Amino acid sequence: MATIFVLIGIAIYFIPSIVAFNRHVEPRVAILLLNIFFGWTFLVWVAMLIWAYQARQAY
Repeated sequence: MATIFVLIGIAIYFIPSIVAFNRHVEPRVAILLLNIFFGWTFLVWVAMLIWAYQARQAY
């Protein structure tokens, strides 16, 4: 049961990176690195989520 909560927590933690990679935005590697190192702060997490949705898509 604890494993499920850990996996759900990891998925929630990486939502900005998942959104960035699924939308193929240009700074997706930057969003991933910031998510890894600073995603634990809620303010940075929200800022990266907004950035992932507003960034220009690379085709």
